[in-house]
Amino acid sequence: MKKLLVTGYKGFIGLNLYNTLIDLGYTVIGIDDEYIVDDWKVNLLGILSSQKFDGVFHVGACSDTLEQDVNYMMVRNYETTKLISDFCLENKIPLIYSSSAANYGTNNLYPANLYGWSKYVAEQYVIKNNGIALRYFNVYGPNEHNKGKMSSLAYQSYIKHKNHEDIKLFPNKPKRDFVYIKDIVSANIFAFDNFNKNQGHYYEVGSGTANTFESVLDFMGIPYTYTDKNLIPNGYQFFTQSDNTLWMKGWTPQFQLEQGIKNYKKYLYEQH
Repeated sequence: MKKLLVTGYKGFIGLNLYNTLIDLGYTVIGIDDEYIVDDWKVNLLGILSSQKFDGVFHVGACSDTLEQDVNYMMVRNYETTKLISDFCLENKIPLIYSSSAANYGTNNLYPANLYGWSKYVAEQYVIKNNGIALRYFNVYGPNEHNKGKMSSLAYQSYIKHKNHEDIKLFPNKPKRDFVYIKDIVSANIFAFDNFNKNQGHYYEVGSGTANTFESVLDFMGIPYTYTDKNLIPNGYQFFTQSDNTLWMKGWTPQFQLEQGIKNYKKYLYEQH
C-alpha cells in the first residue's frame, strides 16, 4: 500500500484527511508544528528523506487571517512550502497543496491581507514545480474546535448558542460558498489519484453555490439578530462563489449546504 505524508495533521482539514486516508488503508505519516523550531529546514528535510513517500499532502499552515507577524506567517506558509515543493519535484513525488480562496482578496484580483499573500506566493511556487494547488472556500465540519476565531460560522454560532450568547450577523446579506469538509477531503484524494492529469495547476474546491449567513443559522436552528451596518469592516467581502469551470474535471462536491449542515449538526450534538 502507498505511503503518504500529511503535514498539519492535527489541524481541522489535516486531521480529517489523515483519518480518511488511514480508513482507506494507506500508510500515513502525520507531522505538525513540532518541526518548526531553530533548525526547521534540517528537521523537515530529515522527515521528508526518512522514508520513501508516494505522495505529500501539504496542509499545515498558519490559518489566522488576522496574523500580522510577517516572519511567522511567511516561514509557516511560504518557506516550508518552498522546501517541500522543491523536495517533491526533485524526487518525483506528487504534491497536493492546500491553498485558499483568500487569494482572490476583495477585488477578485489580488489577496487583501498577509495571510492571502502568503498562500498565493506559496501556491504559485507549487504550480511552477508541477504540484497541484487546491483553493478552498469557506470550510466547515467536524474537528474544527481548535481553530478558535478562525472556525466556521456554523461552529462558532453553535458554541455561542450553547452558552446562551447572542448571535449577530452583518446586515445586507453577504454570501459565501460554504463547503463541507468531506468534499475538501474527497478533492485531495481525487487530486492524488489523478495527479498526472492535473499537475501544474490550481483548482477551486467549493460547493459552487453562494449562501447567506442566515441560511447557515436557519439550517442550524439558531436564532440571530443584526449588528449596525457601520460595524462592517472596510473591504469586507460580500460575495464568494466557487466557479465549477475551475474544478478538477471529474470531481464534484457531494454536499450542498443543507445536507452538510444536517450532517454537521448531528455530529456536534453527539459530541457535546
